[in-house]
Amino acid sequence: MNSSSQSPRLGEAANSFLASLSLEEWKTSQQEVYKFVRWYGWEQPFSGLSAPEVANYAERLSLSDTDYIKRLELIKAFLVYARKEGWSKSNLATHLKIKKRKTPLQSSIRQDLPEIISLTRQGYTELDAELAALKSRRLQAIDEVRRARADKDFRENAPLETAREQYAQLEGRIRQLEETLKSAIIIDEKQEVTFKASIGDNVILSDLISGEELHYTLVSTREADPTRGKISKASPIGKALLGRVQGEVIEVTAPAGKLRYQIKQIKR
Repeated sequence: MNSSSQSPRLGEAANSFLASLSLEEWKTSQQEVYKFVRWYGWEQPFSGLSAPEVANYAERLSLSDTDYIKRLELIKAFLVYARKEGWSKSNLATHLKIKKRKTPLQSSIRQDLPEIISLTRQGYTELDAELAALKSRRLQAIDEVRRARADKDFRENAPLETAREQYAQLEGRIRQLEETLKSAIIIDEKQEVTFKASIGDNVILSDLISGEELHYTLVSTREADPTRGKISKASPIGKALLGRVQGEVIEVTAPAGKLRYQIKQIKR
């Protein structure tokens, strides 16, 4: 469907985009693209998707998700594909902008507030491994800043600014991980049926409209990784799940309306 005069539904557009990818790209993109489409409605015409709605989607994503930028890039690829197919008059991908991180002052204010950080054993191990890997990259990052500063062949110090920014992000993430691991509480992960959904639980949901089964693990905001099914307790679905029991129907408010899921199983 290449004619701009006949716009496909969002669900059809998503399937067309995913079919154009390699197997590995399909595996990486499917969950995030379907989540984007489900948020606005499978049956909505692609031509009805507006720039403000796309910008709003970026705003609702959490910067605390470890793959925040990667998630945006997957959706951008879908929107760029749609533009090439002629389904939208403008490139909606340009409106999916990365949010600015909080300033050090704002971050310090947040850190002053008491916070209980609950992590699964696997989540703690993964964050600890990430911290070790980042620390091993410190010397390389410092050397890159040193070499960029010594290079006099550039006009606007762009390489130096890039090296400094990357080093600052590295150090910021190291500090964040150290604070998280220092105050983390590892929750029990025994495989047993639980009565109410809480952090660490594996949950199976059934979409009451499409019948699709969704598998999630409820985790803290710092452990969230949607590409692996780990959703934050602060996400729309996470908030709707906390404290609910197996068999219940939950509702999540989205631009497409109320998304309704039945909780098929809760396991820890």
